[in-house]
Amino acid sequence: MSLFEHRRFPPQIIAHAVWLYFRFPLSLRLVEEMLLERGVVVSYETIRRWGKKFGPAYARRLRRKRPSPHDVWHLDGLCREFWMRTKRGPFRPKSLRSQDVELLGEGEL
Repeated sequence: MSLFEHRRFPPQIIAHAVWLYFRFPLSLRLVEEMLLERGVVVSYETIRRWGKKFGPAYARRLRRKRPSPHDVWHLDGLCREFWMRTKRGPFRPKSLRSQDVELLGEGEL
């Protein structure tokens, strides 16, 4: 027997509403509005009941895996380029800074 059996809404909608409420600092009425924007008409009281019934399981899953300092983060080229220009840009040698200006298209002035 499923937890979602005999419910008016599909399990995906219930799961999304409960996830929004527990994952982000949102009020029940904000979750109601977010679902309404997606075309799902549900009251905040129903979301509260869903949170009471299905919430503890979702909260346990969210707390289970917290980011740790040893997690691996993969950055794309745009993030690396942005970091090079903003964080290290002013402290690099002048010859490298002039190359950055040319890359931005300002070297033609």
